[in-house]
Amino acid sequence: MSRPLYRGFSGGGGGKDRCADEGRHYDPKEPSENGIGAGGCGTPARGRKRHLAAAAARIGVLVLAAAALVGSVAWAGSLYAGRGAAAAMAAASAHRGYRRLQEQLVTDLLDIGALAGGGLRSREAEACAAEYENHVPCYYNGSDAVDVSDLGGGVVISYERQCSREGRATCLVAPPRAYRTPVRWPSSKEFIWKDNVRISGHEFSSGSLFKRMMVEEDQISFPSDAHMSDGVEDYAHQIAEMIGLRNEFNFNEAGVRTVLDIECGFGTMGAHLFERDLLTMCIANYEASGSQVQITLERGIPALIGSFASKQLPYPYLSFDMVHCARCNIEWDKNDGIFLVEVDRLLRPGGYFVWTSSLHTHRALRDKENQKKWATIRDLANNLCWEILSQQEETIVWKKTNKRDCYSSRKSEPVLCARSHDPELPYYKPLNPCIAGTRSKRWIPIEHRTTWPSQARLNSTELDIHGVNSEVFGEDTSTWDSMVRNYWSLLSPLIFSDHPKRPGDEEPHPPFNMLRNVLDMNAHFGGFNAALLKSGKSVWVMNVVPINAPNYLPLIFDRGFIGVQHDWCEAFPTYPRTYDMVHADGFLSLEKRQKRRCSTLDIFLEVDRILRPEGWIIIRDTAPLIEAARSVAAQLRWDARILDLDIASDEKLLVCQKPFLKK
Repeated sequence: MSRPLYRGFSGGGGGKDRCADEGRHYDPKEPSENGIGAGGCGTPARGRKRHLAAAAARIGVLVLAAAALVGSVAWAGSLYAGRGAAAAMAAASAHRGYRRLQEQLVTDLLDIGALAGGGLRSREAEACAAEYENHVPCYYNGSDAVDVSDLGGGVVISYERQCSREGRATCLVAPPRAYRTPVRWPSSKEFIWKDNVRISGHEFSSGSLFKRMMVEEDQISFPSDAHMSDGVEDYAHQIAEMIGLRNEFNFNEAGVRTVLDIECGFGTMGAHLFERDLLTMCIANYEASGSQVQITLERGIPALIGSFASKQLPYPYLSFDMVHCARCNIEWDKNDGIFLVEVDRLLRPGGYFVWTSSLHTHRALRDKENQKKWATIRDLANNLCWEILSQQEETIVWKKTNKRDCYSSRKSEPVLCARSHDPELPYYKPLNPCIAGTRSKRWIPIEHRTTWPSQARLNSTELDIHGVNSEVFGEDTSTWDSMVRNYWSLLSPLIFSDHPKRPGDEEPHPPFNMLRNVLDMNAHFGGFNAALLKSGKSVWVMNVVPINAPNYLPLIFDRGFIGVQHDWCEAFPTYPRTYDMVHADGFLSLEKRQKRRCSTLDIFLEVDRILRPEGWIIIRDTAPLIEAARSVAAQLRWDARILDLDIASDEKLLVCQKPFLKK
């Protein structure tokens, strides 16, 4: 095994140490051939040598490809010479098989060069300018943004997701100058480092965030009673009682596992419910500063940028057991109630919509405008076949119907969707004003579903709904159980140690885990997620299903996990430095089979953006693709090592660590 990768140690990808050894520094003004900065330590003469080497390598690939084809022709001629008819037929058959192997060799050689997206070039990427510290492509960003302080307190700007090739950064997004290694879970529930997130003084002067967190000299703390006036524990207990439960520890028994928290503040509700075996996904608009999503992820709670504007959220039909909105800025009465229709699309039958707002209090309803808004929302909910279970002070709990005949008995809009409408295609489609109805085989009330944690192990009947063979699913489960054990064996104590120790540090007090936020780029059935939980690791996983892969995202949600569908040629809807580890199994092979709309370098630059300094990348794929990926990793200054998984397998493991890039 290669020399180990330690946190804080810069190895194969560390250009900085090499420059120090050679007495050189990289020039950020020197452009690179592939559009990213040089970031290397070579002189112009050395750069020309690299270009010559790259050209020679490409010529070598072409020569090898040509030699392979010529060799196959010559070999075929030797087979045919002096042979009879039967022998000639056998030789022809052998020739066709051998020719296919040669053609595959040529294809693989050319694919490796294309996959690298310039990987033969040894130039390293340069760091982005300071204004890119919180750069989120596809959304309104800092360098061209207006000063939100000029707009006055309480103003909410909704940024619609709009992606283009021009909006992507082609450099490495460096952390702020005062950035520190994030506080580890579970301590991060209580406090985070202030300089790791973007906070301006305006948020505090307006008082809009003050009750949700306390800012000290170098940290932000989150008292458990800061989210609600009576404390988050009392609030969760109140919701449980309104549903008809004894307390919040009984949510799982009622079929509640996954929760969508709209404009979650800073994830205090999700942090509390996590201790009750509920998995909460926070979703909020892009915010230039004081971001709910950025701060929630810094605390170790699932979150994603998203908004109720004109497009559906990237979640499947019937994804969540509960949708929660506490004083969120959604105007549910607008646009013929289309935002409530979107909530209905996401809620499972029998699921709950919890809305806390001052709009429907006795005092607020003295105003005629508020009366009109409340009447509109109440009638819309009724037309969606939602039943009001309880109303206490500012909080209302609706229950989505679990009766199939309710929709046909309605006499008013919203209408049922046409049979041609496919509700399982959620990838940022325009909001649809119709109700998907009960046609889906997944339309099963939460009371009738297997409860957590047994929910993660789908039975054969549940798998049939998704068209998955139980033997295939069982084999996938066994494979990932074994793979996670192998990961621990191969990489511990480098990545997965429960008690990591950095040089000079005191022994940490258990329980302590250096991994919390994990992203799986090609989640398939969610097997990696299941194996991590089964092994007792205190992590959560963002299961990503690429748009060019089979869409098993509904199955992942039915297992009690969370995830999102995503096009990896676009930016992921999150802030920089939000994940401890990115995992990709078979992702390179998946991209190779598709018509490439972007290079591996483009995708890896995005991975680098969302990964925390000293974070880890684990890529499992075929040996040729892993070798090509390692050359791209070197451009990004990642410390990279290739590990053999099995002598009998052609797959290898690429383990990389992102360095702590200092400005």
